[in-house]
Amino acid sequence: MQYLVAGALGLGLAACSGFRVFVPLLAASVAHRVGWLPSSPGFDWLSSWTALVVLATATVAELVGYYVPFFDHLLDTLTTPASFIAGTLLMTSSLTHLDPTLRWTLGILVGGGAAGVVQGGTALLRAGSTATTGGLANPLFATLENVLAVAGTFLTLLLPLVMAGLVLALLVFIASRWRRWRQRRAARVVASPIQDGFA
Repeated sequence: MQYLVAGALGLGLAACSGFRVFVPLLAASVAHRVGWLPSSPGFDWLSSWTALVVLATATVAELVGYYVPFFDHLLDTLTTPASFIAGTLLMTSSLTHLDPTLRWTLGILVGGGAAGVVQGGTALLRAGSTATTGGLANPLFATLENVLAVAGTFLTLLLPLVMAGLVLALLVFIASRWRRWRQRRAARVVASPIQDGFA
């Protein structure tokens, strides 16, 4: 049960870093600092005052930055690889009782993968919003992502197993939407030459 809770906690925080990179890192730093979360070997730096101050500053900058036109696209470019790294660190740091090789393997595959999928989904939504509304709806998406990052992080720290179920449901939903989008695109490509032939 202990491994299940630790894995659920890591997965939830990793997925939230796909919405906002620094929110779950800051929350993990505070949780380690106050003793709410145990610290894995090699992750003591996460509970230091330096890490706390740096992560708090980065969190505010990231949350506000998505409301600035054009800067939000730059953030999307930077946060895609950063979310993978954050997801890996968050997942790895939560698996305190596992062998280091297994911890890092799960951190990269599960934590980094979950963060990457969520970040990729938000980047696609933002690109679609920019294309269809000229960027006017981007602040709405930024607010939604901020709320999901903060609420998801708190839920993860309070209810790890519930949050893991929600994250898995979200990943399944994103994967199904992506598959449908690719099927529709493939159908359009196949239909296009046929229509040209009739023309």
